[in-house]
Amino acid sequence: MKAAIISIGDELLIGQTVNTNAAWLGKELSSRGIPVYASWAIADDPEEIITAIDQLRTKVGLILMTGGLGPTKDDLTKHTLTKYFNTELEIVPEVLVRIEEFFAKRGREMLDVNVQQAALPKDCTVLHNYHGTACGMWFEKDGCVIISMPGVPYEMKGIMMDEVFPKLKDHFELSEIYHQTLMTQGIGESFLAEQFKDWETKVRDRGFGLAYLPSPGLVRLRITSNQGKKDATEIQNLLTEVFEELPRNAYCIGEKSIFEFVGDLLKKNKMTIGTIESCTGGHIAEQIVSIPGSSVYFEGGIIAYSYDQKVKLVGVNQEDLLKHGAVSEEIIRQMATNGRLKLGVDVCIATSGIAGPDGGTEDKPVGSVWIAVATKDEVVLKLFRFGDNRERNIHMTALSAMNLVRCQLQGISFEKKID
Repeated sequence: MKAAIISIGDELLIGQTVNTNAAWLGKELSSRGIPVYASWAIADDPEEIITAIDQLRTKVGLILMTGGLGPTKDDLTKHTLTKYFNTELEIVPEVLVRIEEFFAKRGREMLDVNVQQAALPKDCTVLHNYHGTACGMWFEKDGCVIISMPGVPYEMKGIMMDEVFPKLKDHFELSEIYHQTLMTQGIGESFLAEQFKDWETKVRDRGFGLAYLPSPGLVRLRITSNQGKKDATEIQNLLTEVFEELPRNAYCIGEKSIFEFVGDLLKKNKMTIGTIESCTGGHIAEQIVSIPGSSVYFEGGIIAYSYDQKVKLVGVNQEDLLKHGAVSEEIIRQMATNGRLKLGVDVCIATSGIAGPDGGTEDKPVGSVWIAVATKDEVVLKLFRFGDNRERNIHMTALSAMNLVRCQLQGISFEKKID
C-alpha cells in the first residue's frame, strides 16, 4: 500500500511558508512501512483539489491532505470534499461542545464562524483535533482512504498521532519496519562510505537497508529492517561497530541532537555550561535553551561581537587583541578561560571567526573559526575551516562546539589542528 501527500496553500507555492508538514508525514509514514508515492503542493483552489485527488486515488491506497481547514474562507477543503463526495454538512454535537470548551478555557468569544467548524460532512469519519478547532475528516472511495487535516503543524501532528495512525493500523495490513540510526558530527558522507565499505557490504548482504543521511555538519547512518524489532539487536551491534571506530565523531546510536546529548552528559555529571560567542552571535545559546530542561545546566551567555565588547565584557587583553586579531588562538583561549570565571560555570564555550561572506584575508579566509572549550583543568581549542556560506558556517560552528564539549566530557582527546 502506497500513500500520497497533498499540501494545500498558495503560501507553500510562493515560498512564504516551508512545507514542513510533508517532510514530517513522509518520515512518519515510511517508519510505519507506508511508502510515499507522491507529494504535491497545490493552490487554494477547489478544482486543483479535485484534480489532485482524482489523479492520485487510482495509484495509491491513502491520500493525506493538509491545509484549507479553518474559520471563514479558510474552510475551502471541507466544502470541496463535501461536494466531491456528494454529501452535506451537519453540526456534530460532540465537536461543538469541544469547540465551546476550547474558547471558554481561553476566555475568548466564540463567533458563528467557529460554530460552523462543528459542521462536518455526513459521510466522513470525524478525526478529533484536541489542539485546535478544525477537525480532520476520513473518507473512503473505491478502495482509497482520503484524509483531510488542518495545515497548522502541531494540530496536524496531533490528529495523526491521536487518530490517524491507530486507525490506519486497523484498516491496512502494514508490514513492520524498524529503523535505527547512528549520529555523527564533523565527518563527511564520502569518508564514511569509503572507510566502512566492507561493513556496508555486510549490512546489505544481511538484507538490511542502509542510508547515509547528510546535513550540514552531520551525517546520520540509518539501517532499516523490514522484519521489525526482531532484528533490533543485530542492527544495534552493526551500528556499534562503526560507533566504536569513530569516538571523535560518532556521538550516539538513536535519533538525538548533539545539543540534547551534551545536555544529558552535563546533567549526569552535575555540571554547568555557558557561552562566549562572537561569530555565532548567540546561536549556540539559542540551541542549548531549545532543549527542555536546559535550565538545570545552562547558566547564560555573552555575545561579544566587537573588539570593545571582548575587552569590556570578557576581559580580553586589548594589546593581544590588536596584535593577533580576534580570530586567533591567543584570543579564543582568553575568551573561554575568562568567560568561565565571569559566568561561574564548569564548562565554557567560546567562538570567534569569520562567518562571511566578507571579511576574509589570505591568512584568515572566510569560514575560519576558532572554537575553545574551557574547564577548570584545561582549555581545548581548535581551528576549523568551513566555507563561504554565512548561515551554514554559524550552524556548523555550533555543532562543532558541542562536539568538542562532548569529547572533553567523555575524555576523548584530539589534536589541535585545522579541520
